[in-house]
Amino acid sequence: MRDRERALKRVLLAVASLLLLVLGTASPASAHAALRATNPEDGTILQRAPRTLTLTYTESVGLLTDSFRVYDPENHRLSTGQADHVPGRADTVRVPLPARMAKGTYVVAWRVVSADSHPVSGALTFSVGERTVTRATAPGQAENGTTTSLYNIARYLAYLAVALVLGAAAFVAYCRPPQRSLLRPLFVVGAATLLVSTLALLLLRGPYEEGTAPELASFGRTLTTRPGELLLARLALLLLAVVLGLVLRRRPVPRPAAVTAGVILAVALALTWSAAEHASAGIQVPLAIASTTLHLLATAAWLGGLAALLLTLRAPAVPPQVVTRFSRLALTSVIVLVVTGVYQSWRGLGTWQALTDTTYGRVLLAKLVAVGVLLGAAAWSRRWTGRLSTTAEAPAKVPVLTGAPALPPEPPATALDLPVRHLRRTVLAEAAVGVVVLVLTTLLTSTLPGRAAEEAATAETGIPAASVTTVPFTVGESGRGKVQITFDPGRVGPNSVQAVVFGANGALAAVPELRITMTLPAQRLGPLDTGITDRGGYWATNSFNLPIPGTWTMKVTVRVSDLDQTTVSRKLRVTR
Repeated sequence: MRDRERALKRVLLAVASLLLLVLGTASPASAHAALRATNPEDGTILQRAPRTLTLTYTESVGLLTDSFRVYDPENHRLSTGQADHVPGRADTVRVPLPARMAKGTYVVAWRVVSADSHPVSGALTFSVGERTVTRATAPGQAENGTTTSLYNIARYLAYLAVALVLGAAAFVAYCRPPQRSLLRPLFVVGAATLLVSTLALLLLRGPYEEGTAPELASFGRTLTTRPGELLLARLALLLLAVVLGLVLRRRPVPRPAAVTAGVILAVALALTWSAAEHASAGIQVPLAIASTTLHLLATAAWLGGLAALLLTLRAPAVPPQVVTRFSRLALTSVIVLVVTGVYQSWRGLGTWQALTDTTYGRVLLAKLVAVGVLLGAAAWSRRWTGRLSTTAEAPAKVPVLTGAPALPPEPPATALDLPVRHLRRTVLAEAAVGVVVLVLTTLLTSTLPGRAAEEAATAETGIPAASVTTVPFTVGESGRGKVQITFDPGRVGPNSVQAVVFGANGALAAVPELRITMTLPAQRLGPLDTGITDRGGYWATNSFNLPIPGTWTMKVTVRVSDLDQTTVSRKLRVTR
């Protein structure tokens, strides 16, 4: 039995490590604040050079020291004025442009910080007089892989650590285990991990926003931003909690006062997360922050309490009251999680369609499945909890043989041994699934909410925005690049199609042939040839009809020489 428990612990550790590695090194999700509109519009040709570039986002954004870079057709960076917000519009930014601008195509690379603290980057083009083949090699301000991975790993560790610390504290305060020394390693490891991960987040915050390698040059600016201030507050609260814990060990205080102080510290600590994530932007911000705070506290009480219960069950004898109290604590946590989770799902999704059509919705579905499995494991644990209580309350049955002395009763530990062993295994299973739930919860905070995705797809005028798809391709050993394809408006009916080919170095590239066809497998329709033609540096057609909605398969054929060509397929969602 112990061998099975050790094997399950190894599996739990392996799952946590694998998820941490995969999610820490994964590419960041799309922007939380999405670009809603620009003036001039992306891809337009202007008769006269604009004096100002204006960008409007779906939520308020913060500016960096180098948020906007404008490159002329010869790949020379223009000297622009200081970017600032339009008066009274935290979601709109303007950039003064030079008075004299030559004819040709200009590339604008931008990077800002959304209201929920995540960096956002992208690029757009506009032309003055005529469209030309620009040699600009900066289509966007890319992420630094090392910085992003380290920052994501620190975020996941911080979530895990706060769940362990707050959950263990709730377990001690409510369940009152007799041997609290078993939980000391949990507090030490959790507090140390939270301290180190918070310091790492504070040091990596500036490079993460700027998209640069880890450095200390932007540390001073980080301390003046809202995310930096919240991280400093988290450090202060953590140190205060450590000091309070040391004081209570030496000089006990009345239990109500200690519990009240602990609740205040826990709520304040949870606020350093909820005030910096999705809840801080969008609709109903005060209610959303309150809901997210309760959600985080309930998650910690359940999952962190599971870890504390697991350590407590290692004791030779565990009072059944400890387990039954945790069962009630877990049930209360589940109720809070359901109520707050339903609200947060509605707020993040906006529509039922976003549940399957957006990354946020699909991650949320995965989390719901994991929570369902966790509830099943919890129900199994409650079954053994009930048996544990029944066994503890039942009087010992001592068999008596005629003419023989009575046998001594079995010690209570033996009577409770079977339920405790089974309960220990079910709690281990709960903890394993809990790690998955916690990672998926963290991943949700890094994913563009469905409501924001829908807002980004529609301009302020209510006209659907164009559908833009980037398709990478490889021909032979050296022929690498990507094709940026725009369907305008990207819905059922007449569409204009534009395709721009970029080489391996990010500059616009010319190819002898480019063909795009559309097929709708569900209706056995197609392939329909878009009929794009070379317009001198880009490929386009002004009249291509998408007859019905559905998930179309777009096949892009790129020929780079007389002998070398490749075909790449991508899915394209078309709605009415």
